[in-house]
Amino acid sequence: MSPFVNSYLFAYNFLQASLWTISLLSILSSFLSNKTINGVYSSAGYLISVIQTAAVVEVLHGAIGIVPSGFLSPLMQWSGRTHFILAIVGQIKEVQDSPWLSITLVAWCLGEMIRYPHYAFTCLGRCPYWLTYLRYTGFIMIYPMGLVGELLIMYKALPHVKERNLYANFFSAFPFSYYEFLWAVLLVYPFLWLKLYLQLFKQRKSKLGKSEKHHGKRKRM
Repeated sequence: MSPFVNSYLFAYNFLQASLWTISLLSILSSFLSNKTINGVYSSAGYLISVIQTAAVVEVLHGAIGIVPSGFLSPLMQWSGRTHFILAIVGQIKEVQDSPWLSITLVAWCLGEMIRYPHYAFTCLGRCPYWLTYLRYTGFIMIYPMGLVGELLIMYKALPHVKERNLYANFFSAFPFSYYEFLWAVLLVYPFLWLKLYLQLFKQRKSKLGKSEKHHGKRKRM
C-alpha cells in the first residue's frame, strides 16, 4: 500500500476516533448535568448522525480495495446503523428520550473509540498489543448491548410508524409499507448481526494469535 493511502487512512481513522470520543463526552456531560440516562440524543444525536452517515466512505474503501474488509460487510454495518439513527430515531421523537437509546449510543461510542484507533495504529504498523486485544475482546460485551438497544428502539417505534404512515410516499412504489418493512428488518436483523458477530470471533482467534506470537518475540529480544 502506498504511503499516501496509509496517511489518508490514518487521518480518517484518527478523525473518526476523535469525533466518537467527543460524542461520548457529550453523553457523559448530559448524564452528569441531568442526573439521568434519558435524553442524551439532544446532546450527541446530531453529531453521531453526521459521523455515522459520513462513514459511508468505509464502504467505498472496501469497494476499491484499499482495506481488506471487502464491500458487503461494511455496507451491511453502515446501512443498518444509518437507517436506525436517521430514519427511525431522527424522525420519531417519542424514542429519543428512551434509556435504551442512551445505552445504544454509549455502546456505539465505546466500540468506535476502540475500533478506529486500532485501525489508525495498524496503518502505521505500530499497533500496541493491548489495543489489539481490546479491539478483539471488547466487542464481546459492547456489540450485544448495541443490538438489544437497537431492536428495542425499533420495536418501540412501530406504533408511531403505523400511526403516521411514515414514508408513505416513498413506499407507494412498493407492495408493502414502511411499517411492514420495519417488521421484516426486526426479524432479519438479529441473524445478519449474528453473522458479523461470529465473524469477529474468527478474526479474534486469528489476530490475537498472531499478536501474541509477535508480542512474545519482542519481549525476548
